[in-house]
Amino acid sequence: MAENENGAAPEQPQLPQMKIIGQFIRDLSFENIMSQKPVKGQIQPDIQVQVALDGRKGGTDNQYEVISKFNITSKNKGTEDVLFAMELEYGGMFQIDNISDEQLHPFLMIECPRMLFPFVRRIVSDVTRDGGFPPLNLDNIDFVQLYRQQLAQRQKAQADAPVAN
Repeated sequence: MAENENGAAPEQPQLPQMKIIGQFIRDLSFENIMSQKPVKGQIQPDIQVQVALDGRKGGTDNQYEVISKFNITSKNKGTEDVLFAMELEYGGMFQIDNISDEQLHPFLMIECPRMLFPFVRRIVSDVTRDGGFPPLNLDNIDFVQLYRQQLAQRQKAQADAPVAN
């Protein structure tokens, strides 16, 4: 190991560290519309999943809250009758250290939701099963691609906004 000018070993760079402090369901609703208004004919479910992410500073230094918002709708192919609708907001509190300011936002919007996703998948599966449907096992979500889409939408909205004089 090389030494610096005063004979001490050079300081090693600090690696990023993330710790989940807590997880919680902020909001959950499930409507079994099919039980209220039965669907006639063959049922071929078409599942649509919309995902939105939100992150903000927590109460203390280096603590952040990240919320994943899922809007899941199952419609019958052909008739477009809604079978069920589910909304889930699932959050986590994270302790994040050794991340530069320019890397923090992507870290919050990519890595934190990736850590929470297995728990979201389990909740969705359990709720759909308990709601009278086959358990819905969500496909993996590419949070990098989702982050890029949200950045592009934000940039387009800023470019389309009128400039105040």
